[in-house]
Amino acid sequence: MRALIQRVTHASVEVEGRCIGRIGPGLLILVCAMRGDDDAAAAKLAARVAKLRIFRDEADKMNLSVLDIAGGALVVSQFTLAADTRTGNRPGFSAAAAPDDGLRLYEAFADALREQGVPVETGEFGADMKVSLLNDGPVTIWMDSADRA
Repeated sequence: MRALIQRVTHASVEVEGRCIGRIGPGLLILVCAMRGDDDAAAAKLAARVAKLRIFRDEADKMNLSVLDIAGGALVVSQFTLAADTRTGNRPGFSAAAAPDDGLRLYEAFADALREQGVPVETGEFGADMKVSLLNDGPVTIWMDSADRA
């Protein structure tokens, strides 16, 4: 699985003009299930994200996790993180998981993050969403469950 993680002051997601998820300080996590991913990949990535120390401590160092600051997470599905831009001008998305698998793994990731103790709000899988955020720092981190044994 792939995730683009942004440290935010606040974030929200709307579908058809209706706010369906909102958080204060915490993480906006754009997540994409890739072909071959499984529930173990979702759980592994969620554990890494929950422990990622990217929030400032009292010495202004990035030393605290979202758990340490009692922050929340807004998890939004984004299959375009699977984009292959190596050739041509139009990205290909064949590396993304099939929609049924993508939905299951997106939900598994959100559930695994909750199990880590992080309050989670979500977008709506497959919907045309409008995401608003105030990136804090800015801090933006790319993670892939395949990058680590």
